Amino acid sequence: MYGVRFDMSDITLIADGAHRRVAQIMPASRKVLYAAELSAQPRLLEPMYLVDIQAPSRVLKGVHKCLNRRRGVTISEEEKLGMNGVFSIRAHLPVSESFGFSAYLQSETSGLAFLQMSFDHWSMMSQDPLEPNSVTNKIVQDIRVRKGLRQEIPPLNEFLDRL
Repeated sequence: MYGVRFDMSDITLIADGAHRRVAQIMPASRKVLYAAELSAQPRLLEPMYLVDIQAPSRVLKGVHKCLNRRRGVTISEEEKLGMNGVFSIRAHLPVSESFGFSAYLQSETSGLAFLQMSFDHWSMMSQDPLEPNSVTNKIVQDIRVRKGLRQEIPPLNEFLDRL
């Protein structure tokens, strides 16, 4: 989580000390915090690489094809001075789309394009992870399975107190 803070301003505890221990307080607190998370329109942040590609002008179409197929966004494209037709392309590429990107770029440009990637920033994904069948929902489900949790996100009513 990023940019989240929970302030507890009004807490009423039972006078009996045996019922004020962590084992009694934590489960209730956890339910409240999870419910607050789910009702706050959560979004996922995705790590982005800054990609620098050097390629001759005759393979630029292949470079842009590779970037577009991997959700890359071109930032700038400039001809390098004194390098007779060699262009420098800067783009943002999601880290999740970068696996195998170098080999893919080499195959699409006949080995004429060269790249460097470095972490640049985090980008907020626009889709709602609570929306079934969205890309972000699939990412959340995969993470939950990897962590040994149930695949589906629990519904909000699962955090209601039952007496």
